Amino acid sequence: MKYGFIGCGNMGGALIRAAAKNTKDIMIADFDTEKAKTLAKELGLAVGENREIAQKCDRIFLGVKPQVMADMLDDIKDILNEKKPVLISMAAGLTTNRIKEFAGDMPVIRIMPNTPVSVGEGVILYCSNGVSDELVNDFVNDMQYSGKLYAIDENLMDAGCSVSGCGPAFMYTFASAVAKGGEECGLSKSQAIEFAAATMAGAAKMLLTSDKTPDQLTDAVCSKGGSTIEGVTVLKNSEFENIVVDCIKAAYKRNKELGK
Repeated sequence: MKYGFIGCGNMGGALIRAAAKNTKDIMIADFDTEKAKTLAKELGLAVGENREIAQKCDRIFLGVKPQVMADMLDDIKDILNEKKPVLISMAAGLTTNRIKEFAGDMPVIRIMPNTPVSVGEGVILYCSNGVSDELVNDFVNDMQYSGKLYAIDENLMDAGCSVSGCGPAFMYTFASAVAKGGEECGLSKSQAIEFAAATMAGAAKMLLTSDKTPDQLTDAVCSKGGSTIEGVTVLKNSEFENIVVDCIKAAYKRNKELGK
C-alpha cells in the first residue's frame, strides 16, 4: 500500500483525512484499535497493526510521541531494514538522523504539522534525508489538502515548530482574551468569539497577501486619537511583544529538550 499511519490521534487523524482525499491506498494502526477502526470505516481505509504496516506500506507516517518512538521502531526494525520504506516522522524534536538511529539507514521525511490541517488550513514544515526529489514532490502533492507546505532546513525545524506547530494554541489564547474583552463590553460570548475568530482569519489573510510588514499593517489601522491606537498602546505598555517572544522561546527550548 502507498501510505501507512502508525498512530491516528488528533494530528495523525487530521493528516489521514488529508491524504485520503488523494488516495484510499492507506492502512492505519493505533494502540486504540477502536479509534483506528472507526476512522478507517468512515474514510474507507484498511486497518492493520504496526508490523503489518511495516510489511505492506511504502511510506509510513510515524504518529507517536517522541518519548516512545525508539521502542516503537525497535519492534518493527527488522522489517523496515528489509523493505526500506520512506519514514515520515512528525515527532517534535527528533531529527532525521535520530530516526535513522532508531530504525536503521532508510529515507526519512521529517514534518511538523499543526492542528488546522484538519480543516485544510494547516501549515506543514518539512525536510528530508535520503529521499529523492520525486518522492518528496509526490508527498507534497498528496498532502495538498492539508493546507500550506513549506520546505525548511532541518536546523530550523525546532524554531519553525515553535511558531507554526505550537502557534495555533497561542492564537487561540489571544482570541480568547480578545473575546473576553468583548464580553465585558456587552457582547454575548458566542458573538465575541465569532468576531474575534473572523477578524483573526481576515487579518491573517491580509498579512499573507500583502507586501507590508505586520507593523505597517498595524499603523494603517491606527489613526491618531482613534480607538485602535488606545488599545495598541495598552499592549505596548504591558510589554505584550516581549511576553509573546518569551512564549516562542520557551516552546523552542522544549522542542530542543524533546530531541535529546
